[in-house]
Amino acid sequence: MAYFLAKTDPETYSIDNLAQEGRTTWDGVRNPQALQAIKAMRPGDQVVIYHSMGSAAVVGQAEVISEPRPDPKEPKIWVVDFEFKGKLARPVTLKEIKESGLFNDWSLVRQSRLSTMSAPESFINWLNQQK
Repeated sequence: MAYFLAKTDPETYSIDNLAQEGRTTWDGVRNPQALQAIKAMRPGDQVVIYHSMGSAAVVGQAEVISEPRPDPKEPKIWVVDFEFKGKLARPVTLKEIKESGLFNDWSLVRQSRLSTMSAPESFINWLNQQK
């Protein structure tokens, strides 16, 4: 199993939207590095959902439920399906993540504009302790 982080602007699509729908096709990613992360996803992989606007924070969890595939509307772009797994009891902010000092070499801290990325298992374990 692999771990990923997927960012979304909560005004466009929030964790509450995913909770209400139950599952979604994760689309709209255009950055080549972020597309590589989507192409690496496999069913069963775990994803943390990150709200990028306002108080930037990890807010929930999802699971990959499909193989990645080209977007039928735009074949150079890849999509994957997520299923809602839960909201965090409280958002874990980017500030908290940075202040921990544990993830300074992770893309979220080094290149925070990247919309989709792999996540270290140590981050998932740390995140679960923050509840």
